[in-house]
Amino acid sequence: MTTSERGAAGQHTVRRHNLALVLREVAGPEPVSRAAVAARTGLTRGTVSSLVEELIAAGLVTELAAPRGGTGRPASPLRLDPTGPAGLGVEIGVDAVAACVVDLTGSVRARRSVPSDHRDAAPPAGLATAAALAAEVVAEAGLEIAGAAVALPGVVGRGGVLERAPNLPRWVDVAVGEELGTRLGELPVLAGNEADLAALAELWSGGPADAVYVSGGIGVGAGIVLSGRLFRGAGGRAGEIGHVVVDPDGPPCHCGGRGCLETAAGLETLLRETGAADLNALAAAPPIGPLARAGRALGVALAGAINLLDVPAVVLGGIYPRCGPVLLDAVRAELAVRVLSRPAVQVTYSTLGPDGALRGAATSVVQDLLSDPGGRR
Repeated sequence: MTTSERGAAGQHTVRRHNLALVLREVAGPEPVSRAAVAARTGLTRGTVSSLVEELIAAGLVTELAAPRGGTGRPASPLRLDPTGPAGLGVEIGVDAVAACVVDLTGSVRARRSVPSDHRDAAPPAGLATAAALAAEVVAEAGLEIAGAAVALPGVVGRGGVLERAPNLPRWVDVAVGEELGTRLGELPVLAGNEADLAALAELWSGGPADAVYVSGGIGVGAGIVLSGRLFRGAGGRAGEIGHVVVDPDGPPCHCGGRGCLETAAGLETLLRETGAADLNALAAAPPIGPLARAGRALGVALAGAINLLDVPAVVLGGIYPRCGPVLLDAVRAELAVRVLSRPAVQVTYSTLGPDGALRGAATSVVQDLLSDPGGRR
């Protein structure tokens, strides 16, 4: 590389950094003027204006009408462009598929879900359903799609490969990201564990920066957030709380073990013990006994995680917010006697409910775009 090439590369890197700096200020909760962006970032007004024009041209920022009244020339506020490039989220669950589009402001512009049982089906059938549903929400939203992410109920390795999902025995070493991207017209598709993406969605919606997020469904997973960052572990397998043993003599689990948390606090167990036909029926008349037992099992598994990680908060998502106060109180009571830390661990239900993973998938695309707008091709 010549001296001039190195200089050009350096200038490009600085400009890319400054674009992200400016966009971060515009992405705040309130519209902001160019002068305010300059003051907050330390960049000159001329540099800010040049960068803003580039972001407007890219469809990332829009300029609002200047407010009337006052003295002098009014400043035109800036905000993220809700009609700009958006993120596509897809979730392939054990018995359903969902897709949504989230715009730059974090608003869901389209969402759909359909039943789709994958326990005994080969991956191509589920991938076809997911691609068709994704195409529907993209058409409905009518926005340019910057990229996509898919949430999966198992261990996701490098390259978006679903290595193993205990509840999906035929989905072993499936390159879900690559295959789904091909079905979506070569759209770049990242893949992640559903509980990890739900934990990030909770964080981005104002949740705690240090927490264990539990995603309840047919399977039970956890996303671990430490200092505002997702902790995935050395191989991306951190958070498999559903396969922590809570009863060594308990029933067999799909993973091959016995007495895993999933067998005590998963949706199938709750429905079987209560006789409820589905989650709606369970939520309409929450049964005290089964929900209390599930809450105690959750508390046992979570106590070990909290004592190990020293996090001050637990967020229960997925199906659990619909289970009412009985399960929540049982978790809190179990943690109160098993956790060594003081003050007491904060245990709350997620406000995102079952859509946490789906929202996290779509929003991860938007977050990547906002953190590096200069990297967009």
